[in-house]
Amino acid sequence: MVDVNLVLRSTRVITPEGTRPAAIAVSGGTIAAVLPYDAEAPAGAVLEDVGDDVVLPGLVDSHVHVNDPGRTEWEGFWTATRAAAAGGITTIVDMPLNSLPPTTTVENLRVKQEVARPKAHVDVGFWGGALPDNVKDLRPLHDAGVYGFKCFLSPSGVEEFPELDQEQLTRSLAEIAGFGGLMIVHAEDPHHLAAAPQKSSSRYADFLASRPRDAENTAIENLINQARRLDARVHVLHLSSSDALPLIAAAKAEGVKVTVESCPHFLTLTAEEIPDGATEFKCCPPIREAVNQDALWQGLADGVIDCVVSDHSPSTVDLKTPDFSSAWGGISSLQLGLPAIWTEARRRGFDLTDVVRWMSEAPARLAGLDRKGAIEAGRDADFAVLDPDATFTVDPVELQHRNRITAYAGRTLHGVVTSTWLRGVKINDRGTLAEPSGRLLERNN
Repeated sequence: MVDVNLVLRSTRVITPEGTRPAAIAVSGGTIAAVLPYDAEAPAGAVLEDVGDDVVLPGLVDSHVHVNDPGRTEWEGFWTATRAAAAGGITTIVDMPLNSLPPTTTVENLRVKQEVARPKAHVDVGFWGGALPDNVKDLRPLHDAGVYGFKCFLSPSGVEEFPELDQEQLTRSLAEIAGFGGLMIVHAEDPHHLAAAPQKSSSRYADFLASRPRDAENTAIENLINQARRLDARVHVLHLSSSDALPLIAAAKAEGVKVTVESCPHFLTLTAEEIPDGATEFKCCPPIREAVNQDALWQGLADGVIDCVVSDHSPSTVDLKTPDFSSAWGGISSLQLGLPAIWTEARRRGFDLTDVVRWMSEAPARLAGLDRKGAIEAGRDADFAVLDPDATFTVDPVELQHRNRITAYAGRTLHGVVTSTWLRGVKINDRGTLAEPSGRLLERNN
């Protein structure tokens, strides 16, 4: 075999054909072949044997708010991508809002890329944003390499990224469908939110009542109707309400181009366990009850929910006030998503091949990252090596993201990431992180 510089060997390698003992031959950052376990390493190649640790394809997190530039006191590319590398994530796709400027024009995209380039520890792609007044910018952004466009159907929380009403959504969706693009949608209906009880309170029950399931359900129903009428491709972000699952399943069966994600916090945390005043648990849409969580897991099992991604949405600690109505909504989990999901998945009878499908293969497919998401010849040599039976207790001090506040503090989780590899180079060795070597990705590159 020509020019193989690395052979990574394990008794458990997760490939599209299943989990088996294998030796992965890497050449120039690309997987050259997946060989039998006992294959000899070619002359000059480094042999890395990880024993019984499981080799997964590097995870792909398609929902990350890096906030850089402009709100770098909240998060930045250096810290966010270090957290990703520590958690077995080798590719992130950055959300267009919470940075200043937002990624809503080609010029703004170039500003963000210049900031990200020297700081990226993992590969980074970018979503564009769809605003009421930037329909003219959507095709240029698409041509410049963004992976799709995010919009809100209710207020985003930042004034520079306003939501779309139904007429504005129609215009943007029609434009995006015209060039075969993807719209990813924060789906909560503003009318249902306005009608819900809103009051200052430290009680989680009051916050939960302010973000009812009907807000999600109605927004998703309207989105599906628009996608059906315009033959547009849409993706529902951070699904929280399990009530929407039958509607989504029916739309998929009909052939509507809709995909769906959920997040670790919806699948591992429950409303019943959230203490009053504990706004590290606040996110929008909210963490709901245990019975709702059970239904979300069934949605994953049935394939109605396609992928699991973080919605890593950090802020400074001072913005997490004890009042749920005024506290910033967002949960930081880049580094912890894999062990959090694996802990709950194994308890429910799923295995790591399921986790790979939800957290690597499906997000890569969503964004069109055809070199990511699987261990097979021709893909990037991106790997997460996991000891699935080891446990650890989450200590915020050990987290890599900028503001070390987390809803998972004190939890004992299964699954320790022992190393992370980006294009055949070890970028995380048991928590020791290498210097930045990530690349900026563009659609079709």
